[in-house]
Amino acid sequence: MPDLRDSTATDAAASKPLRILIGADTFPPDVNGAAKFAERLAAGMVERGHEVHIMAPAPSRKHGTWTEVHEGQEMTAHRLRSWRWYPHDWLRFALPWRINQNSARILDAVQPDVVHFQSHIITGRGLSIEAQKRGIRIIGTNHFMPENMLDHTLLPKGMQQKAIQMAWRAARRTFGRAEAVTTPTRKAAQFLEQYTGLSGVHAISCGIEAHNYTPDFSPRTENRITFVGRVTGEKQIDVLLKAVKLLPAELDVKLDIVGGGDQKRNLEQLAIDLGIADNVTFTGYVSEEELRRAYTRSTLFAMPSIAELQSIATMEAMASGLPVVAANAMALPHLVHDGENGFLFRPGDEQDLADKLRRVLEMPHDELLRFKRESLNVVAAHDIQRTLRTFESLYRGEPVTDPVTDASSARAKE
Repeated sequence: MPDLRDSTATDAAASKPLRILIGADTFPPDVNGAAKFAERLAAGMVERGHEVHIMAPAPSRKHGTWTEVHEGQEMTAHRLRSWRWYPHDWLRFALPWRINQNSARILDAVQPDVVHFQSHIITGRGLSIEAQKRGIRIIGTNHFMPENMLDHTLLPKGMQQKAIQMAWRAARRTFGRAEAVTTPTRKAAQFLEQYTGLSGVHAISCGIEAHNYTPDFSPRTENRITFVGRVTGEKQIDVLLKAVKLLPAELDVKLDIVGGGDQKRNLEQLAIDLGIADNVTFTGYVSEEELRRAYTRSTLFAMPSIAELQSIATMEAMASGLPVVAANAMALPHLVHDGENGFLFRPGDEQDLADKLRRVLEMPHDELLRFKRESLNVVAAHDIQRTLRTFESLYRGEPVTDPVTDASSARAKE
């Protein structure tokens, strides 16, 4: 006869709330995909009954420990003294020569059940070293591609490849201390494995609260294209502007560039030089409510970036029922199923992008509705609750099966 006491003890341990320490090199009020994911993860875990602590650079000169509210949930923030990285338009970083000392201090004060770092660069390095010493379970998630930071390093071209190699070696050391390593998509997992030599990287979507977004199925009254994201070089927004210039004038296309970044002024000048400035709006950073309205009023979403490990903005657009035209690069083909909920174009090719944008803008209403509904179908696999359950299992050391969130993986399992 089975020992019911053992079963009861196991169930109690599995349901016991956890004390979770999330370490991040970027966290709100920073505006980027990695910061948004960390915020949603932290808030979701609090909502599920866990105690959550955040360790991240202070967004100003003020540093210390206090309570912060993110997405309506209270959590304890341990904000580290930080310095501004002036080649970047907003980035602040924790002092690398103090990160081990700060990590040890916070770990000893919090005594977490699990540490989950979101970047190997500074915070993840310190936390993984000190957590390993203390026998604390470590989970690591990668949102980073070294190539994305080259524009902000001021390194000469001849030194950039060496810097990339050094960054991947550093990633190998830090992620090698983790019991489990994750990244948002299978493509990104393969990328991380290839460049670090790691194996068994989990592909777990960043997830999205799809019900927070509002599709509009009424006949369109204008042709409006929207891009959402950091206005930086790797996003290749210049390609999008040049593609819009190539569209027929009778389509009277409006383009909204939602987000801020170091390339905003250069791109505004490019729009003037191309003669399309009157039809292009650079909104800068906007509130969540304004962002959702921007998605809802749009005809389609464009993502010309070549460096997306997932693209939360693209998932938000899809949850708003938008067809997507995206670069056929990195993880975007996991979301954009060519000819079904949008089109993929050759990266950097403004004519191909213009052709794909035109195909959507000239679609009959019934065909456009089919694309819109397919975007909703595809993004349904990225439900945030599934993501939270998967990470909860990883935190407890339970085996997990990576959710299937892309068409190629789904077909392979059929």
